[in-house]
Amino acid sequence: MVRFFYLCSVNGNAVNMERQKSSNPVLVRAFKRVEARVSSEPMTLGGTMRKTALMLALVVLGAYYTWDLYKGGSNVIPYAVGGAIGALVLGFVIPFNVSAAKYLAPIYAVLEGLFLGGISAIFELKYPGLPMRAVGLSFAVAFVMLALYYFRVIRVTQRLRSLVIAATLAILTYYLFSWLATAFFNFQPFDMSSSLPSIGFSLLVVGLAAFNLLLDFDLIEGGIERGAPKEFEWYGAFGLTVTLVWLYFELLRLLAKLGSRS
Repeated sequence: MVRFFYLCSVNGNAVNMERQKSSNPVLVRAFKRVEARVSSEPMTLGGTMRKTALMLALVVLGAYYTWDLYKGGSNVIPYAVGGAIGALVLGFVIPFNVSAAKYLAPIYAVLEGLFLGGISAIFELKYPGLPMRAVGLSFAVAFVMLALYYFRVIRVTQRLRSLVIAATLAILTYYLFSWLATAFFNFQPFDMSSSLPSIGFSLLVVGLAAFNLLLDFDLIEGGIERGAPKEFEWYGAFGLTVTLVWLYFELLRLLAKLGSRS
């Protein structure tokens, strides 16, 4: 189960982290306490959003690099695979060393971009315009979920948090099983086809990624309310970037499935 211990309370010169559950495809471990020096400036919403924008810009730059290489006829597989592996490693490291997020999160964003650029270029070749539609839909979904959260149309309760965490774990377990079975056995996952059940599965996963955004918003709001140190803005930006990248990738797959049926 994915858990964050990200509720902060200032006590003297230290920040003690209290337990709060959250969910994110990459953040797969929990930490019970993180101590950091209280900076003169606490974590703010504006600071977190600026760092999130920087992270997304780095993702775009990394993606443009491999996209351009692919369009030029170069082999981008090593870049895409290397980016995916590097991003996965950092995705496991950052939750164990939150204070290092300001150094590691930007690197993660570039590596994730290298992977997405190669994958998106391949989709673009077969379905022209599809990656841009997926980008537009990703931001549209994020805006809708932010509005639902801000106006408390959907409240992040303990029950909702637990359901999202459990469902995310189930999806990740399925993906892991599918990848291993495909690599070592003659196995064809049903979600790789364009059948109606496969499309329904993709819709489910897109919805799950969208609900993970609510948990990320709640995590950031909780940190701000409890006076988390400035460095936690990078951690919040990292979590949002992870979820937005996941959302984009799943929308890319969903649109490709729909395109193959038209």
